[in-house]
Amino acid sequence: MKKIISVLSIAALLFAISGCGGKSEKNNTVLKVIKEAEGMTLDQLFEKAYQESNGKVLKGLGNSSRGKTAGETFVEAMKAKYPDYTGKIDWSQPKNNTIFDQLTNDNKNVNPEFSMTLIQDGAQIKAKMIDTGILHNFVPKEWKESAGTDMKENGNPLALQTLSKVFMYNNVEASNKFLNVWDFVKEGQSPLFMGLESEPIGKNFLLMLTHEKYSKVVKTAYDALPEADKAYFKPIVDGLEKTAKELGLNENGKYALAWIKLFVSQFNLKTDDGPISVDLVKKSSKDQTGLLVYSKLRSIKETDESSVNNITVAAYQDGYIGFGGYAYKHYLQVLNNAPLPWTACAFIAYMVTTKEGFHPWGKDMGGYSSNPAINQDHSMDGYVDEEVNGEVKKINKFPAKNDRGYDWWTGEGKGGLIVEEPVYCASVTFTVGEWISSLRN
Repeated sequence: MKKIISVLSIAALLFAISGCGGKSEKNNTVLKVIKEAEGMTLDQLFEKAYQESNGKVLKGLGNSSRGKTAGETFVEAMKAKYPDYTGKIDWSQPKNNTIFDQLTNDNKNVNPEFSMTLIQDGAQIKAKMIDTGILHNFVPKEWKESAGTDMKENGNPLALQTLSKVFMYNNVEASNKFLNVWDFVKEGQSPLFMGLESEPIGKNFLLMLTHEKYSKVVKTAYDALPEADKAYFKPIVDGLEKTAKELGLNENGKYALAWIKLFVSQFNLKTDDGPISVDLVKKSSKDQTGLLVYSKLRSIKETDESSVNNITVAAYQDGYIGFGGYAYKHYLQVLNNAPLPWTACAFIAYMVTTKEGFHPWGKDMGGYSSNPAINQDHSMDGYVDEEVNGEVKKINKFPAKNDRGYDWWTGEGKGGLIVEEPVYCASVTFTVGEWISSLRN
């Protein structure tokens, strides 16, 4: 029965991608606007938005609640340019991963409401939203021309930002420094982690581990293990060699599958990264580990029991080997039947070409704009002003908060984050993905 379901699932995906029936008819009006908008400056887009949406409300749907703040600053920017502008942004955030259903239903609606979306989960976006014609990509002219932007990496679909989830461990009387990524899946280890079903980007991370680029990283980390640890992991690795071949993976695929199998079967399921961060920083959480959003450290309240200094960011240690966590992205897209497509394009361009537009996300460590020119420096977020001998000096009080930046985190031999690629994730969803799903059953 499982094989039958797998075959049917693959057929359904190919059916959607090929466009054989069921594919939404593309809205030529919206596509025409996008094509014209891609040749305009932000000022020119603001003018089009003013003409289109003055006195109206643009509705946006997004996985991040910070879109509301960005919408408010966009309206302020419009009013600064056009004092009589009375347009508004109505932003809503779906719950429990229902964004795909909401966008699909809106696309079918006789009177569609949403014009743009900020959405995550590259695998589902490609298969359910882009290949079906529900969402369209818009790449602002000034984003494309800005130094450091990468069309191949972040332009299709257009990424607002890359966010990091990193390995951390409680260092209070720690008996293990976790200097190798395999240390997190040793016998007895149970990293705190959100479930794969409640937040599918976690599953995309595991899918990406089987990519040739990243499975090599897993193999290199394995080779660096002490002989005693290798002896423990080797039977598990060898036992998955046949499975790796059946799944069509590269020569290092068995190492990636072994790490995945151990992680999925051992992690301590939590509902959200907030509670994970609160638990991990307690003195009483000796030797506890976690894989969570880096920016959660900003919210930790310092007490006698809890402190950011009670945790260590694993990849920041000298000599750490392997990947330090994973990265997922927030993508900006225009709806196929957008009521206000010009305003949607202007709002998107505002968020990816101006510091003010990205500020709701860029104000915290762990989130990196796809436009390096508007990123904020968080390398000293752990410093505080303290008086020393009558003089106020900056003291590095919370080193874990000092973000080393996107280039460091994604660089080989450094942070080594596993970065989500929508096309690859979609291509192995119904092969490797189903194998992963079977591990937790």
